[in-house]
Amino acid sequence: MQGMLFNDIEQKEMEYLIKRELEELLLDIEDSRIEHIVKRAMNERYKILFQLFRRVASEQECMKYIPKRLKSE
Repeated sequence: MQGMLFNDIEQKEMEYLIKRELEELLLDIEDSRIEHIVKRAMNERYKILFQLFRRVASEQECMKYIPKRLKSE
């Protein structure tokens, strides 16, 4: 088992970076010009990032990014 230790500032930075990436993925997943296979990879990436986000963010912040039934599934 592996773990990481973050101080409060690093935790906020990590939270910020993951939130921006999640928002970008959500926008791209909605884009009709992107092919199905690429969207499927984006959905997988979103799931992984969301799991990581849950470890560093508050419950209230996580509620904003809970994946709705992701398209292309």
